[in-house]
Amino acid sequence: MAENKGLSRMLTLEVTRVTERAAILSAKLAGRGDEKAADQAAVDAMRTELNKLDIDGTIVIGEGERDEAPMLFIGEKVGTGKGPKVDIALDPLEGTTLCAKAMSNSLAVLAMAEGGTLLHAPDTYMDKIAIGGGYPEGTVDLDAKPDDNVRRLAKAKGVQPNEICVCILDRPRHDEMIKAVRSTGARVTLITDGDIAGVIYTTDPTTGIDMYMGIGGAPEGVLAAAALRCIGGQMQGRLVTDSEDQKARALKMGVTDFNKKYTMEEMASGDVIFAATGVTDGNILEGIRQVRGGFTTHSVVMRSKTGTVRWVKTLHKTQ
Repeated sequence: MAENKGLSRMLTLEVTRVTERAAILSAKLAGRGDEKAADQAAVDAMRTELNKLDIDGTIVIGEGERDEAPMLFIGEKVGTGKGPKVDIALDPLEGTTLCAKAMSNSLAVLAMAEGGTLLHAPDTYMDKIAIGGGYPEGTVDLDAKPDDNVRRLAKAKGVQPNEICVCILDRPRHDEMIKAVRSTGARVTLITDGDIAGVIYTTDPTTGIDMYMGIGGAPEGVLAAAALRCIGGQMQGRLVTDSEDQKARALKMGVTDFNKKYTMEEMASGDVIFAATGVTDGNILEGIRQVRGGFTTHSVVMRSKTGTVRWVKTLHKTQ
């Protein structure tokens, strides 16, 4: 196989502009209680900005199938068509409820990778486990019990289980998982939404989060895997298809093995660029700030090929 030079580094800045614009427009609706309006503002902004880029882009993780989403649907072509073929995974407004209620950790998120290298995940659930970088491969495993994973990570980190903190979505389906984790003495940080951010927390020591586990959206799982490919870490995921409709969706997108345990590299291979911009204040990114004459944005953009992580704070002047 010929060596692939990967994506142009100039795309890192272009991708950041896309998430910045989506964040600014959705933030104008933060706290107004209208999830659909906030999400639509982010979708409109992201699509407009993507179509300015010199790429031959295909949405592989988007707002849903074509019959459910009028724009940024799975399979939609974006860009001018004059540049490289790329796969695009996006969540224009990660945490729509968080934004509508002006709560923490709402983000605009996008990943771009070489064509054919992102998992085409259906809009179903995914069971996930993730940790940050610096640990031996296989430190945790999706098939191990939650309490065993806590002990395995504690051993690898050289600490006692009661010094481990696990991030889990606050859902009834996770009640037994939460009990198992706490039985080791470990702490649990519960989040109401936003499991992309939950996975990224494991890579930043300042968050105090060591591991993420639990069932969330499959599309968000691919986006989180793209981020970890860039910043470093381990992640596994398995699709959860509880109905014939969900299995039909998965089959339509090329999934034939419903029990397959995907590695991070299987969900996001090749050269990947990941960008996120804060909509509301969060553990990692500041939200949109209105200042005299414009807005400030706070973003992170990373690339897997180089391992570069940039924190970008930008003043956008009102035209």
